[in-house]
Amino acid sequence: MLNSSDYPALTALAAVLHSGSFEAAANRLSVTPSAVSQRIKGLEDRLGTVLVLRGTPCTGTETGRRLARHMEEISLMERQLAQDLGQSDKASPVHIPLAVNADSLATWFCAAMAPIEGLLFQLQIDDQDHSADWLKCGKVMAAVSSRDTPVSGCDLHPLGKLRYLAVATPAFIARHFPDGLTPDALSRAPSMIYDEKDRLPDIWTTARTGRRMSLPTHRIPSTHGFVDAALAGLGWGLNPHQLLDPHLATGRLVPLSPDPLDIPLYWHVSRLSAARLADVTEAVKEAARTCLVQ
Repeated sequence: MLNSSDYPALTALAAVLHSGSFEAAANRLSVTPSAVSQRIKGLEDRLGTVLVLRGTPCTGTETGRRLARHMEEISLMERQLAQDLGQSDKASPVHIPLAVNADSLATWFCAAMAPIEGLLFQLQIDDQDHSADWLKCGKVMAAVSSRDTPVSGCDLHPLGKLRYLAVATPAFIARHFPDGLTPDALSRAPSMIYDEKDRLPDIWTTARTGRRMSLPTHRIPSTHGFVDAALAGLGWGLNPHQLLDPHLATGRLVPLSPDPLDIPLYWHVSRLSAARLADVTEAVKEAARTCLVQ
């Protein structure tokens, strides 16, 4: 069992897993790397299990991640206590691990984080269909996800829909779709995916044609890179409409179809953290109300 004497070691553990190295953790804690190593080694010896996998970067074992998450919860409680006592200006910043999809980060999620003081957000970027998996394995406290059922042990808050348009340059459309969005043309025209988890082009083409097909794809793991690639005529892609407005207005990009693809998003937050992350949840919901399709 843990006790209060383990807090220095838990703090060191969390610092190593956040920063990725013993040296960076030592700088954060104003101690030597040797002191950080000794604290963690002492805790490992007492618990009889490895907590940190040494490497570049250092990563945590399952037990190590759980203990670091426990320390984050304690830090949140201390922050809340400092606020209740009117001493929030003296509280140390708390690291909050969250999972969010790249398109939300590029369009609206920064507006949710900006008003929150005293928290240092540690973001894991993953596809909206998979971001909730980070909650399942206890690596984050909350996640933006397209999953419409609550992760076990979590509260679910509907946020709205992120609207996508399939776009390309007029020259690209004239070259690859002279007869319109036919299945044959779609099976030949270069398209773009974010990564191997990106299902949006498949969803969109299936809705347009009524059948699944194999698409030739460029893999471009960057939301803004998607827009740049479309502007360069590299391929067609589905982009958040917020990023497209200036290019649609000038005619540099043109929709392949007037029909958008709306992806519902939800905020999943661990019930263990929900009360202490209430201000974060409200900020996320407010930003979503402003920026997403309701």
